Amino acid sequence: MAGPPTFATPPGFLGVTRQGTDADFVVAGIPLDIGTTNRSGARDGPRAIRQASRMLVDGAHPTLWTDPATLSLSDAGDFTIALGDIQASLALIAQQAAEVGHLLALGGEHGVTLALLRALAKRHGKLALVHFDAHVDTWPDNFGQSHAHGSVFYHAINEGLVDPSRMIQVGIRSPVQREVWDWTLGKGVQVLSALDVHTAPLDSVAARIRATVGDMPAYLSFDVDVLDPAFAPGTGTPEIGGLASWQAQALLRRLGQLCFVGMDVVEVAPAYDVAEITALAAATIVWEYLALVSGRADA
Repeated sequence: MAGPPTFATPPGFLGVTRQGTDADFVVAGIPLDIGTTNRSGARDGPRAIRQASRMLVDGAHPTLWTDPATLSLSDAGDFTIALGDIQASLALIAQQAAEVGHLLALGGEHGVTLALLRALAKRHGKLALVHFDAHVDTWPDNFGQSHAHGSVFYHAINEGLVDPSRMIQVGIRSPVQREVWDWTLGKGVQVLSALDVHTAPLDSVAARIRATVGDMPAYLSFDVDVLDPAFAPGTGTPEIGGLASWQAQALLRRLGQLCFVGMDVVEVAPAYDVAEITALAAATIVWEYLALVSGRADA
């Protein structure tokens, strides 16, 4: 086996040493968590995900037979944020994301997705959305804060960044106010609960996702709390009854036909993690995504 052992892998995501934003795929961290509503700590997520990614550098993907670490891939470091200021941070994140062709963002809280969608929608127009999460994140506000991490898709829909009829949420299971639930469904969003995923064949769940998205440019937003706390304890708002890591992995592998143009994985809070299992799950989702989209000519 060539190269250093995994424990000596360079600190970039998948050990990449290329920096800047001129690669086909660009990883960037977004260490923002001031809009969290329970446990903070996702600001440390990018570092933990990069560290855990060292486990994914010693071979090719076992079904797609591509090695994401060998792609045209760079790690641009962490985006600049405005300390203590959500709105200013979102503006800065959108400005930096606009300079990247195909961005893979490591959060950070889920609120960062709004800025990323703002940047992408200027390039691609209204987007389809595949959203893995325990929470619908369509609250109009969170405890009086209009742009906390639970409001990201309320704003994304109202700003016309995503087409709600081409938006599907997977793994939802948290408590939610009835008016928020009704507003979400009323906009045309498709919702697959965690129980739906547990009780249906994965092929049919993936087919539902593909049918919802169609051939539109699509964005993947993966909140690590979609996973059950047994598989992802290191997050700020854990909810029991979630997906197993293998279910999320298997679903993603069935979405190769979709035209993904960007993604994020968010809400990794390593202070609450155990043996890096949450960070490794997040890093593996990014690795799976890279393997999935690398074969597309328009990736």
